[in-house]
Amino acid sequence: MSDPTETNGTAGAEAAEGAGGAGGRRVRVVLVDDHRMFRTGVQAEIGRTEETGVEVVGEAADVDQAVSVITAARPEVVLLDVHLPGGGGVEVLRRCAALMADSERPVRFLALSVSDAAEDVIGVIRGGARGYVTKTITGADLVDSIFRVQDGDAVFSPRLAGFVLDAFASTDAPPVDEDLDRLTQREREVLRLIARGYAYKEIAKQLFISVKTVESHVSAVLRKLQLSNRHELTRWATARRLV
Repeated sequence: MSDPTETNGTAGAEAAEGAGGAGGRRVRVVLVDDHRMFRTGVQAEIGRTEETGVEVVGEAADVDQAVSVITAARPEVVLLDVHLPGGGGVEVLRRCAALMADSERPVRFLALSVSDAAEDVIGVIRGGARGYVTKTITGADLVDSIFRVQDGDAVFSPRLAGFVLDAFASTDAPPVDEDLDRLTQREREVLRLIARGYAYKEIAKQLFISVKTVESHVSAVLRKLQLSNRHELTRWATARRLV
């Protein structure tokens, strides 16, 4: 694994300027994020192909859409949000494992998320992503990170690099949270949203499920974690930096 670093603004700007234009390098990218406005903003920031060298060839808002678009478009790099309806970024990585393993035309993934939780970072890296940057990154640095991931480098926001180094510094497996491992991926999604203060109706809308299904997941989470109510659940999730 290459040294996990995030490029500085000057280097990123130089890379962005040198990447575009006639005869410059090009990289085909798919954007995966469940917020349309964010996808639009990223497209406007990095998708000026003649300037940046980045060509956005597809977008997706949930896991099923992502797998379909990525399979059809076969981009060099996918910008992947971690929290997605349908199973999250880890599920996209699992279902695209064969594309990542293609020796001739590998599809590489760069996580781009608002979350800086250690569990999220380690989860997508174990799933096969080549890097993880937060949404505070500048457009120039994001373009630079995309090209580096295309080249096979590992790219991380500085603070997040420590999580990865700690997890992979030895052959010993990192500590396992047995309580968290009892939860399914969907239960974890509901847990995070509950801990962030979302109402059941809001969770149902975001995850494309019914309110009754949300209630069932919450009941299952409370039972598995031996908690009594959503307030205890919020404290539990906050203590583990899952929010």
